[in-house]
Amino acid sequence: MESTKLKRPKHKGSPKLFDNPILEKLTHTHISMPLIIFSVISAALIYYGIIEKGFQVPEMILLFVSGFFFFTFIEYIMHRYLYHIPATSETKKKVSYTMHGVHHDYPKDKSRLAMPPVLSLIIATVFFIIYRTVMGDYAFGFLAGFLMGYAAYLAVHYSIHAFNVPNNFLKFLWHHHSIHHYREPDRAFGVTSPFWDHIFGTMPRKMVKRETGTSIDD
Repeated sequence: MESTKLKRPKHKGSPKLFDNPILEKLTHTHISMPLIIFSVISAALIYYGIIEKGFQVPEMILLFVSGFFFFTFIEYIMHRYLYHIPATSETKKKVSYTMHGVHHDYPKDKSRLAMPPVLSLIIATVFFIIYRTVMGDYAFGFLAGFLMGYAAYLAVHYSIHAFNVPNNFLKFLWHHHSIHHYREPDRAFGVTSPFWDHIFGTMPRKMVKRETGTSIDD
């Protein structure tokens, strides 16, 4: 029978990833920076969509919510298939560790809980180009929600690793993500929500056991 005790990593501190001091410094990001940057960008996109493009507020709200929801899907897909890419070569092993493996080894390293702003801004620009090409002016509201979805992800992820489990309805997020880190790294990929884990069958096995009343060892 599988033990229910979570095995926590022993590594503490902040490991060195690059010999180049500039690259190494870029891997450390204070959580407030991306939260401020993307909140401001989202507000600007909404303002531009309403004032310059003539969208009505209900339209903008719908686009915003749609973008926010779509981000939760991208969050799940990236976490599952990019961050946990199989290390079938030394190159993939290095890339995987730099992107995400280091976070699993050093989960309390608060300076590496967010992507460097320069890189995240480049990626956000790529998404804007794609959305604008596909959606036209609707991209302004949609991207605003998408970016705030990313900001929400950062806030939730940081809180889970930096603060104690809250005694309220949000505690299930702490539990869900802890299972991914300390017991089942091939499950529980959703951070802001377990919704896509339910959809794609990657809910923690212990939760499945409780829901079905059957043992995973059967």
